[in-house]
Amino acid sequence: MAEPSLRARLAGLFNVRPGEAPAVTAGLLLFFLLFTGYFMLRPVRETMGVAGGVDKLQWLFTATFVATLAGLPLFGWLASRVQRRRILPWTYGFFALNLLAFAAGLLSRPDDAWVGRVFYVWLSVFNMFSISLAWSTLADVFASDQAKRLFALMAGGASLGGLAGPVLGTLLVAPLGHAGLLALSAALLVGSAAAATWLQRWGERHPAPAETGGARRQALGGSPFAGATAVLRSPYLTGIALFVILLASTNTFLYFEQARMVAEHFPDRVRQTQVFGLIDTVVQTLAILTQVFLTGRITQKLGVGVLLVAVPLVVAAGFLWLALAPVFAVFVVVMVARRAGEYALVRPGREMLYTVMPAEQKYKAKSFIDTVVYRGGDAVSGWVKRGLDLLAEQPSLALFIGAALAVAWAAIGLGLGRAQRRREREAQDAKDRGTDRFAAPA
Repeated sequence: MAEPSLRARLAGLFNVRPGEAPAVTAGLLLFFLLFTGYFMLRPVRETMGVAGGVDKLQWLFTATFVATLAGLPLFGWLASRVQRRRILPWTYGFFALNLLAFAAGLLSRPDDAWVGRVFYVWLSVFNMFSISLAWSTLADVFASDQAKRLFALMAGGASLGGLAGPVLGTLLVAPLGHAGLLALSAALLVGSAAAATWLQRWGERHPAPAETGGARRQALGGSPFAGATAVLRSPYLTGIALFVILLASTNTFLYFEQARMVAEHFPDRVRQTQVFGLIDTVVQTLAILTQVFLTGRITQKLGVGVLLVAVPLVVAAGFLWLALAPVFAVFVVVMVARRAGEYALVRPGREMLYTVMPAEQKYKAKSFIDTVVYRGGDAVSGWVKRGLDLLAEQPSLALFIGAALAVAWAAIGLGLGRAQRRREREAQDAKDRGTDRFAAPA
């Protein structure tokens, strides 16, 4: 027998079936270009936040929450009236125009703090909508059995983009300036939209089975706030919302410390962007290694709960360490561990919690939790952190409170892991009995 070709061996290695390779390549490009552009701008955003004043960050977090509330119904209105294959190109095109407008603003008024503040809020809203929409496109094009085989492979494009973006930002910020980085990111976003458009056309030529193929050609419909009622009715979803609030709160406490320490140690704005970019590079490298070699094996052997508990406990220990040794090197270690762990462990664990929920709640309730609840937690914790900084002469007080929040975060994660495992068993029992697990309300 002839030896299998290199293409066949690669297809077998990555579990890609005949005819799927072009679509997988398009999905990889969709995520790679999107995340490269976004992570290239993340250090710019952090620099803008520091430039506006560390004591003003709580206002930026509040403005981001308000902008999220305003953006949800606008996006819902668009999705209810536009064919689903056109939602992403139109939305990304609008965002690309925004980036070019910001680039022009930075060129004409480079030292205007308000330009930086508006950009900070805009990018914080942009990342939520753009990433969610990219996943919606993949869910429309690929059938369920394909998603199980291919989604993780295509998500590798996001991790690679998260690694390439900070490197590009660090190398190019000096020759191009912040305005140049924004213009380059706009071009990458247009490229991501082009990849998504090609992917949609591939889906038209290779339609999904009848039970999923029709939905891809329909508008999303419904209200973007419909998930709020489901969260209030379901203790399980309420637990996920509490988990997200505590996650956002601990992240905000560390984020404020990051802004304060970077502003103290690196007064030059270009140097600040380079420091933020270097941190992002280390984080993404560790996240990719963990995702590829550890996350799946940990989940298979120990369950979802471990993914939800391990990082919060590490963060709690990091807060205590930072309170006792408040130096920049310690902070970098804690921040890198927190962010790499969140990308590689916590986020996959959070997404797995929804696998035991009805389809409607996977979209509506999840959207509400990931946007309104998350940004609301950001806003409230931002004001709490600022109040502690004003009332307490010892900055370690906020760090001890952060450690307590992280312990509560771990406790909620432990409970959610057990609830997810219980629901999984109930679903399997219902399947064995031939009944519908999701026939009753969640």
